[in-house]
Amino acid sequence: MKFFDELRWRGLVHQSTDPALGAWLDRQPRTLYAGFDPTGDSLHVGHLMGVIMLRRFQRAGHRPIAVVGGATGMIGDPSGKSAERNLLSKDQLQKNIDCMARQMESCVDFDSGAGAARLLNNFDWTGPWSYLEFLRDIGKNFPVNVMLAKDSVKSRLGRDADAAAQSGMSYTEFSYMLLQAYDFVHLYDRHGCELQAGGSDQWGNITAGIDLARRMRGVQLHGLTWPLLTKSDGSKMGKTESGAVWLSGDKTSPYQFYQYWINVDDDDAGRCLRLLTELSREEIESLDKHRAIEPARRESQRRLAEEMTRLVHGQTGLAAARRATDIFFGAEISQLSDAELGQIFADVPSRLLTAAALQSPGLPIIDALCEAGLAGSKGEARRTISQGGAYVNNRRVESVDAALTRADLASETVVVLRSGKKKYALLRFT
Repeated sequence: MKFFDELRWRGLVHQSTDPALGAWLDRQPRTLYAGFDPTGDSLHVGHLMGVIMLRRFQRAGHRPIAVVGGATGMIGDPSGKSAERNLLSKDQLQKNIDCMARQMESCVDFDSGAGAARLLNNFDWTGPWSYLEFLRDIGKNFPVNVMLAKDSVKSRLGRDADAAAQSGMSYTEFSYMLLQAYDFVHLYDRHGCELQAGGSDQWGNITAGIDLARRMRGVQLHGLTWPLLTKSDGSKMGKTESGAVWLSGDKTSPYQFYQYWINVDDDDAGRCLRLLTELSREEIESLDKHRAIEPARRESQRRLAEEMTRLVHGQTGLAAARRATDIFFGAEISQLSDAELGQIFADVPSRLLTAAALQSPGLPIIDALCEAGLAGSKGEARRTISQGGAYVNNRRVESVDAALTRADLASETVVVLRSGKKKYALLRFT
């Protein structure tokens, strides 16, 4: 398939400003941009669509620009929001931008030749403006009635009078559209950028930029949106009970990231494979068939988890995630760090003991099972061991007379105990 036809097959084209956009892209390499709001010090799963779209365009021969909103991030995009965001300081914004830049580099090539991506901060060109210059050069090109007609504005102003008085849109938020619209004009002037891409909630901002370029420069620019990444029930993807699924390994470990995709519902697996991976059409359709016949095998989810974890965390992160997964299926545990074990066994009960307990002759395994809460009495602990149901670091305990020593530490301070197939507990020795 041609590039734009494949985007359509994958379900990545929600709206476009030109029905002939595919032919326009085929004629020559184009420069496009997508914006990222630096409200946190890490990208999350919701940002993946934007990053991966830039990657797709780059691999098709086009030149992507990632614009991080150092200026617009000080205001906050009202699109899809029911309340105004808290404003961030310059220092916090810069920290967030630096962290996001490092994460994007795992997906998009910023180094190789003429097609290398660029990472830009819109504060660099909007920061020097004075208020009067902004009103004179930019504001005069925005009819207020057109701005009021945008969905992002109407949805906030369409509240009843009492609610609007409490949490209506401020002038600061109302100005966001002007700032983002000028980004498109600036990128056209300096980098020949002719296409802006974004999530479906960005349509109003994208068309505002196209209108501004036509008024200020007399040129026709283009826009494209992709669908928001949602589950089949309409809720946002990338949310768990413990919060967002982050791309930073410090916030969401490679194992937790891998497990998120392993646990995607069957109804969402095929769509995620199309939207987020670079697997071929043939493989995806084959996975669809196998999922319909043998859903319990979760083959689609496994491939999805592999592809996403490799993309975000590299081969090393994928290997660590697979190893952690194998541990829950009985693989021996050794030479891990406290942090890794903490991530793998985040929901497993633990007990703190002194390191002196491991000194010769060691902590009797019977006492260890009781301390960990895996046995209610020493008699129960003996029966568990005698029946072959007690494990230290997933190694079966062979004798009721065994004792834990420092040699049994799976990490710096942790011993992992197990009773039966799935009942785990940690002993931490400090």
